Amino acid sequence: MLKSAGVGAGDEVIVSAYGNAELAEAVRAVGAMPVFADIDGATYCLDADAADAAVTSRTAAIVAVPRFGYLAGVKPVRELGRRRGLLVVEHREGDVPEQSALAQRQVHAAYLDRRLTGVRTPEACAGHTYQQYVVRVPGNGRPDRDAFARAVRRKGVDCQVPVKTPVHRLPAFRREVCLPETERAADETLALPVGGLLSRRDLQRVVASCNALGGLLQPAF
Repeated sequence: MLKSAGVGAGDEVIVSAYGNAELAEAVRAVGAMPVFADIDGATYCLDADAADAAVTSRTAAIVAVPRFGYLAGVKPVRELGRRRGLLVVEHREGDVPEQSALAQRQVHAAYLDRRLTGVRTPEACAGHTYQQYVVRVPGNGRPDRDAFARAVRRKGVDCQVPVKTPVHRLPAFRREVCLPETERAADETLALPVGGLLSRRDLQRVVASCNALGGLLQPAF
């Protein structure tokens, strides 16, 4: 879409560094330069104010990603694009689930929201599809989250670190840029299972495993 919109050599495209390295690669593929802006710490989507601050006379487009199913998270970026006269490209992660599967995910997410302690549950957001159910592990840095993940897996819970290394820290895109929310999210986030095939017993195992550990991993000061 970037190429068909006339984006090319000499242009800049604002993207998130929190995952989706393929988007930065796509920007380079048309001859443009990816410019990294910080994310909103609640939705993990590109922060509109940070993107606005990154706009220059060479900015041709902004890429918005509704991370983890936060569909409403791209609305401020759309509004920024309209105000600034910039192309906004929306990149969806996977397919939007069928209504029945979506409803089941939302039921499971609500169950976890009510019962999980010791981790910070996802921010409430209208229309959240829970592509992934992403929590924040208490602590201050990657060792706390990773130790937590290993312990939860040993209890039979399949959890994943959604973004291990921000794109601006990868060798191909290394850039000295201040992205505090991106760095914090990469260090603290953990995706817990929430799919429609989970049974109530599976959900109870997730809750019991996480709650048993939450008070044991203290923040590093």
